[in-house]
Amino acid sequence: MLYAEALSFSSSSYNAAEDKAAQSNLSHPDCQDDPGRALTVNKMAEKFDNLEEHLEKFIENIRQLGIIVSDFQPSSQTGLNQKLNFMISGLQDIEKCRQQLHEINVPLEVFEYIDQGRNPQLYTKECLERALARNEQVKGKIDTMTKFKSLLISELGKVFPEEMSKYKATHGDDAPS
Repeated sequence: MLYAEALSFSSSSYNAAEDKAAQSNLSHPDCQDDPGRALTVNKMAEKFDNLEEHLEKFIENIRQLGIIVSDFQPSSQTGLNQKLNFMISGLQDIEKCRQQLHEINVPLEVFEYIDQGRNPQLYTKECLERALARNEQVKGKIDTMTKFKSLLISELGKVFPEEMSKYKATHGDDAPS
């Protein structure tokens, strides 16, 4: 009974988070401008919901199968056979759902986070933080190179005014002043 309560609690909290994500996707500016993208987001959410539903049914069937096997009586053979058949059909349903989601690639690091007991959303957060830090580094290098180019051209203009006037004539406004 506790398992069923936990399962219903986890699925209801998951669905609330999923609803919030779906609403945020629909309110995303790209989705507002492109109704096709909003439809794609909804279709993907439906595919994930379908997979989640089949997985929950499969887990529950396995739990019930474990109970039957742990307390096996010859009279429960038909129930065992029925549960085994449900398990096979459940695996077939999960395989169908998997085929619908074949285009989704999950980085292996996400699975490492899960194996370590960490929240997989931390992976996304850390990737974004690394990208932001790298972006700032590259922007700093670009700014430094732009200042260097400007300083170099102005100093070269003082030392080699004729050559720099030719350079500016061939490159137009490309040469910063």
